[in-house]
Amino acid sequence: MTDDRSTLRRALRAKRRNLPAAARIGGAETLARHLLGLPFAPQSGYVAGYWAMDGEIALHAWQMRLPKDCIYCLPVLHEDQQLRFAPWRPGDALAPNRFGIPEPTLAETSLLLPEQLSLIVLPLVGYDSRGHRLGMGGGWYDRSLAFRQRSPAPPWLVGAAFELQRVERLDAADWDVALDAVCTESGILDCRSALYA
Repeated sequence: MTDDRSTLRRALRAKRRNLPAAARIGGAETLARHLLGLPFAPQSGYVAGYWAMDGEIALHAWQMRLPKDCIYCLPVLHEDQQLRFAPWRPGDALAPNRFGIPEPTLAETSLLLPEQLSLIVLPLVGYDSRGHRLGMGGGWYDRSLAFRQRSPAPPWLVGAAFELQRVERLDAADWDVALDAVCTESGILDCRSALYA
């Protein structure tokens, strides 16, 4: 299963990197509309996105259109191998983490636990119609969101991707945390009925 996931991961990453710039820009604009149109899109509170790298669909258009009472956050790697989240606005200080991904430079006391957020938009490499997500393989989101395996408690979890990253079926590992929805440039895939039926 590891070899199959590694092969699929390489293929899907190559596909999204090969998208032309116009498709990326247009995709990010349409994605923003779909994220804002989610039936559970929060009107206030903390929401998290990610810093797009390696061909990931960008979230800047969504961030700039969030309701005024929403506070945008970025993930921060923590020494306990789980994510924390830091409020961030364009222009705030960033520093690269061990993977070269920019993170806000805030004191630990200013960082939030995942349970304190209303919505987390996750990057992904691949996804299927049941809300199963193929990530980069480090397990950061799965470890940090393991509490969601026991109940559909907040935050809402939404994958963001290009439509070309959809696969027919992903076999979920025991530690995988499923998504409530996936948003792409093509639409919204609501996975909640598959998760909590």
